[in-house]
Amino acid sequence: MLVTEPLERFSLLIILLFVFSCKASAQVYPDAEVDGLLKKGINRLVSQDFDSAEKCFKTLDEKHPSLPLGKIYLAANLIAEAYDKALPYDSGKIEKLLSSSIEQSEKLVDKDESNVWNLYFLALAKGYEAYYKALNDSWLPAFTGGLGSVSGFEKCLDVDKSFYEAYAALGAYKYWRSRKTEFLNWLPFVDDEKKLGMKYLETAIKKSHYNFYLGVYSLQWIYIDLGEYNKAAKLSERALRDFPQSRFFKWGYARALQDIDLKKAVTVYYEILNSYPSNGNHYNEIFLKHLIAQCYDRMGEKDKALALCNEILSVNGLSGFVKEKLGDRLDRVRKLKAELLSGK
Repeated sequence: MLVTEPLERFSLLIILLFVFSCKASAQVYPDAEVDGLLKKGINRLVSQDFDSAEKCFKTLDEKHPSLPLGKIYLAANLIAEAYDKALPYDSGKIEKLLSSSIEQSEKLVDKDESNVWNLYFLALAKGYEAYYKALNDSWLPAFTGGLGSVSGFEKCLDVDKSFYEAYAALGAYKYWRSRKTEFLNWLPFVDDEKKLGMKYLETAIKKSHYNFYLGVYSLQWIYIDLGEYNKAAKLSERALRDFPQSRFFKWGYARALQDIDLKKAVTVYYEILNSYPSNGNHYNEIFLKHLIAQCYDRMGEKDKALALCNEILSVNGLSGFVKEKLGDRLDRVRKLKAELLSGK
């Protein structure tokens, strides 16, 4: 049986949720230099050019120290790079940047709580802090911080209903919060907001030129979750026209293709695999080769699937970090290999 794991890479949605949302608005940040540095840095990040993105965000922080944006996005870049490359997080740097950006944002809100950008900065910084804590299994503080971030985005809309980056962030939150708590929907105080979440995202896409990619990425995985793979694939193709090398979009695209065109899915998975720099930890190599092997198995190409299983199981010297991150994947590869051999 193919282990499709449609949301195993879903954590990337949270990264991009915040990354895209800052440039996502008809209300572009009023300072042209800030706006330009953000756009350039974000484009570099989405294209996995993390070094160039870091330079942009450093320049932003140095030239506009009164804003927390530079620090927020320096932390975002560190988180995204480590997650993408399956490397340990630089906790010291990330925590320092986020703590500083929250403190700075709180001071701005205290100074002028009617300024929607000040509210947004605080919601954004708290959202990243909550996400980072979740990555490190600190679930209670992550949950508390996450609620604070959502409340902050809602305050943005209280001030300005046309602040579409808040619609985008809340739309994704509402869908996935409802999706993961469906077993509680029978309770009178628990609402099912999946449709409302999708509506928020669709509104954000229609109303804002810059918000297109957040909507694409969010709806891409929502459609996959709903089993609407053709819609997910079409959205992915639209995003990849602008960012043809972006692994962020290719992961969802390949997943959608698994239920449309297995041969094409294999091609895209190999594109992702070949795009990773060699860092010696083998996590992404093992992850992707396992997915490809499952595709080959479904296609009836048992020899190719078996060869990939053997390649995975021949990898030596995995670090404790990678072993923990892989979880039971190697056991599942062994199980697939045994099934392939028994079927010969």
